[in-house]
Amino acid sequence: MGKSQLKKRIYCTVTNDLTYDQRMIRICTSLQKAGYEVCLVGRKRKVSKPLKEQPFEQKRLKCWFNKGKWFYLEYNIRLFFFLLFKQLDAVCAIDLDTLMAGYYSTKFKRKLCVHDAHEYFTEVPELVNRPSTQKIWKGVANRIIPKLKHCYTVCESLAEIFQEKYKTPFEVVRNVPFKQPLPKLENPKKPYILLYQGVLNDGRGLEEMIAAMQHVEQAEFWMAGEGDLSQELRALVTKFKLQKKVKFLGYIQPHELKTITLQADIGVNLLQNKGLNYYYSLANKFFDYMQVCKPSLNMGFPEYQRLIGEFETGVLLPDLEVETITKTIQKLVGQPEYYTKLQEACLLARQEYVWEKEEKKLISFWQNALPSV
Repeated sequence: MGKSQLKKRIYCTVTNDLTYDQRMIRICTSLQKAGYEVCLVGRKRKVSKPLKEQPFEQKRLKCWFNKGKWFYLEYNIRLFFFLLFKQLDAVCAIDLDTLMAGYYSTKFKRKLCVHDAHEYFTEVPELVNRPSTQKIWKGVANRIIPKLKHCYTVCESLAEIFQEKYKTPFEVVRNVPFKQPLPKLENPKKPYILLYQGVLNDGRGLEEMIAAMQHVEQAEFWMAGEGDLSQELRALVTKFKLQKKVKFLGYIQPHELKTITLQADIGVNLLQNKGLNYYYSLANKFFDYMQVCKPSLNMGFPEYQRLIGEFETGVLLPDLEVETITKTIQKLVGQPEYYTKLQEACLLARQEYVWEKEEKKLISFWQNALPSV
């Protein structure tokens, strides 16, 4: 038997089209390097770009439906049969929306099912506002997760909640970037650039940021990404006549995003308290800003309190009032000593919160769950 045949084969499953999923690219690359054979499975959309070559295998499934309950039902059925006829040793189901297919296919094949809880899925705003749909997903979680022995999530708060709720252990593997070259440290220069990177969806504080830009002089607000609010936010910018101060960069490839982040002065990571998923979140952008020594605006939620209490890499906002945002930005750009203090904290924190360290936790988790050979 050849060496490659002895390797354990893992299928990681998501519902996105893989193109911009930096987190899963990192995870799958690390597992492949650790001696596993890895396949990342997502979906193919009409607007999907060709996949870039990766060290691991990639597969996208086509669906008739693209959103709503019919999409999730169709995708899980397709994914179930796809996995059922594959030679595999484990399925890593990322979030609840792929867990049914992952769990029942592995149960049928008597293989390992691992759950990667990237977020507090049952408490996302889209479900909090739709209790009947939320009840269905809570039923999925309550039925399956307590039966799993190997799970992990992205922060301490969620691990504690899930362990209490589902009576099964959850380990923590944070979503942090690779260590980047040390950037040049300098105080902001006019025009000050504030950067938001991520999806343009409800509850991200983007409307409030745009409104605040009316009162912040000699500054620009850049948004790298698109989403459900793309058109509404553009209309808001037009309404406030801020076309020269607010820029929409569109979808940005990960390698291009690093260059853009280096140009910024302040990272934006704001959220409305719309459900427990946002309240207990720990966004990867928080670490992306930290890695290139860009102080950031964050909400005073538990995980940010925990980390900024250890390394003061950014500012905690008590609310999303336009006046609060405006005064905070003015303080950051108007007090060079304070800005420098936050940058110096980033210099320390960027050594600690890097994928090179977090990767070791991931590999240890999988070696315990499924030894590579």
